[in-house]
Amino acid sequence: MRHADVMSGLDVLAAGGFAALRGQRCGLLCHPASVDRTLAHAARVLASAAAIDLRALFGPQHGIRGETQDNMVEWEGFRDPVTGLPVHSLYGQHRQPTAAMFADLDTLVIDLQDVGARYYTFVWTLLLCLEACARENKRVVVLDRPNPIGGTGREGAVLDTAYASFVGLAPLPMRHGLTLGELARWLRAWRGLDVALEVVRMRGWRRAMDFEATGLPWVLPSPNLPTVDAAFVYPGMCLLEGTELSEGRGTTRPFEIFGAPGLDPDVLVTRLADWELPGVAFRPLHFVPTFQKHAGLLCGGAQIHVLDRATFKPCLTAVAVLCAVRDVAPATLRWRMPPYEYEASKLPIDILAGDARLREAIEAGLAPARIADEWLDGVARFTDGLGGCILYEE
Repeated sequence: MRHADVMSGLDVLAAGGFAALRGQRCGLLCHPASVDRTLAHAARVLASAAAIDLRALFGPQHGIRGETQDNMVEWEGFRDPVTGLPVHSLYGQHRQPTAAMFADLDTLVIDLQDVGARYYTFVWTLLLCLEACARENKRVVVLDRPNPIGGTGREGAVLDTAYASFVGLAPLPMRHGLTLGELARWLRAWRGLDVALEVVRMRGWRRAMDFEATGLPWVLPSPNLPTVDAAFVYPGMCLLEGTELSEGRGTTRPFEIFGAPGLDPDVLVTRLADWELPGVAFRPLHFVPTFQKHAGLLCGGAQIHVLDRATFKPCLTAVAVLCAVRDVAPATLRWRMPPYEYEASKLPIDILAGDARLREAIEAGLAPARIADEWLDGVARFTDGLGGCILYEE
């Protein structure tokens, strides 16, 4: 495969002499994947730029350095030993920046690698930062990055805002097909925010590209998305977080591997084959998670092998996984109980799915394709409403 010469927003900013931030007192929201083409981290790049006065760093879930391995682990701020700057946690006591955090800033720079799924909490940290900047009259500059699973596919239920949580605060489909910069523009319009927003666009990116085609280095944006393959299945397989099935945390292939104690891998894979899902094959296997669900226990299950990314449907595939477990081992399909991602009453599966209809359809015995058909109108309305938020061509 010939790689394109894609430049991320960070690369474009640096190539332009940091003009968008010249003379500004800046804060930077970043994480481990906030790197340029040479793998230099954004914090070092901006701190060493004479044109910028970098005053503070901010980090989302999993920490600014990716040190909180498991999900839903809060972390506290500290002083960065490399730059000497204060680091503010936006996943703990404060999920939204406070006025004190912004006191000596003009501009908040946001450089986060998203993975294209509604559940990924970096999207909601972005929204909460936009709201805080509108309240405190601060400017926002988003350094855009590729949607690693491409910008053409959209799939899954659109969130009912009655089920809003930190895995979904706005009516996005499960797979949204946008870049973080496009999401920022859409969120500003949806929320009606009066905030100065500039997106430093990528150069050379086209919507049909998967991440490898960009030529950019892949850095895991969170500890359990180590590969682009994991990112491709995540918009569906994250639904398993709402069950007692292992989604593969504690293995070397999280979200690609799934299962539970007592599941028969061959029977499970045979049932999945009945639905002839596009672009995917399942390999039966056993595994022992080293942490999280069923840690230290032998699980039966399968590994997802994506054969054709262009036709693969991650949300349909994950629903088929849940339906297959329902059919071959119904006692194994148990819904996880709250709390989950700061939601104390609603079932995790419902806030992940966007409402209760997915769970009810699975419990009623509906087939995966019939469940997926219910998503089409919502996705079409979402796409039609994107308007001027789209920044890149096919």
